[in-house]
Amino acid sequence: MDSQGGSLKAGHLCVLVHGLWGNPEHMRNIAKCLRDEYSRDELYLLLAKRNTGSFTYDGIERGGERVCAEIEEELRAIEAQGGKITKLSIIGYSLGGLVSRYTVGLLYAKGILDQVECMNFCTFATPHLGVRTPLRGWYNHVWNVVGARTLSMSGQQLFTTDVFRDTEKPLLQVMTDPKSIFMSGLQKFKRHTLYANITNDKSAVYYTTCIQKTDPYRNLDLIRPNFVAGRGEVLLDPATPFSPRPKLVESTSIWSTSLRFIKRIPLALTIVVFVPIGVAAFLVNSVIQNIRSSKRIRLHEQGLLGVSIEEYRVPLLIKELRGEVESAYEVLNSSQRQEYLGADDEEEEDAAMNAEDRKMMTRERRLSQPTQPTLALAPCQFDMIRNLDTLGWRKYPVWIHNTGHAHGAIIARIDKRRYDEGFIVMGHYAEVEFLL
Repeated sequence: MDSQGGSLKAGHLCVLVHGLWGNPEHMRNIAKCLRDEYSRDELYLLLAKRNTGSFTYDGIERGGERVCAEIEEELRAIEAQGGKITKLSIIGYSLGGLVSRYTVGLLYAKGILDQVECMNFCTFATPHLGVRTPLRGWYNHVWNVVGARTLSMSGQQLFTTDVFRDTEKPLLQVMTDPKSIFMSGLQKFKRHTLYANITNDKSAVYYTTCIQKTDPYRNLDLIRPNFVAGRGEVLLDPATPFSPRPKLVESTSIWSTSLRFIKRIPLALTIVVFVPIGVAAFLVNSVIQNIRSSKRIRLHEQGLLGVSIEEYRVPLLIKELRGEVESAYEVLNSSQRQEYLGADDEEEEDAAMNAEDRKMMTRERRLSQPTQPTLALAPCQFDMIRNLDTLGWRKYPVWIHNTGHAHGAIIARIDKRRYDEGFIVMGHYAEVEFLL
């Protein structure tokens, strides 16, 4: 990883944090794009490594504590050699974006962000609102509860089924509280940027990676995209990403119906033949990783894994088989079709909610438009959107064409030719968005 590190002249530290099941190598191409633009005398790159592999199962807060410790150690090491970091940027990919947000809160609470100029906070395909599929009724309770059990503590937090410490709220909602250390820390950064796949992301779909309550890209045949000039047909213009395309009357002839059925046969065969094998492997691995993760969590809480947790358990409020397993998870996650809020589901869906949440859901149903219906999100997710949007994100929709695995391609996670469109995305960030 030649792009890592930097010289003692570099005053700007940029930390890159990988995602679930990941490792620092996944961030190599982002680091390379930044290094192509900024010399070792200008920019110091740190690829966080303490959450490698199954360690990402252990929960967002433990991942954040590890990365925070890693940053502090790097700052001390640079200073011991005669260097001085005066600027800080953080880039998170997928789950790494959530870990990064937690890390920022800890850095803020420890006063470290007061000692540096906070420059860039950026995420690529990060599920800011969790990975809960917008569903109603019993589908919601089955998929979004069972799914959470497959990824240990991180899974419960991603599906927002956890209750974080004594807050009586899921961690992701706590992290968007305007009075929290997490939001206060993020507010110190000069620029907040995110890149979100509009299609073919089977791990983290558009609504959560772009912090939206609607999905205008659910039928790409109905839009005419407006691409950022000079970036091919990959990056959509964030100001006016698309214009509507006249809806054509769909043919219902026997021939067209038969053709659509034939096109679905390969997918159907894949689901029937291969998915059960992958799902079985995924579930078996989940049991194993849950056991291992529980053991690591106990050791971490006892301070026996190299991190003194007392330093990082600060008040949260200012005033107080890996490739196959991942593929199986993506198949399970993407098999759920998103649903929308409807007036007819009000009574049965809201019965278990408190008065504040019922009021919020009533308002969201009223604001939902037939042309752009509001997704069937949970009350906590609507709360997250409202709070996160106060940060003024620069949101870039991304259309990866050459692969069905856009989640990996957005950062060219591995060197595959069909992932090359990711270099357009990362090049744009390094050349246009990144503030040195």
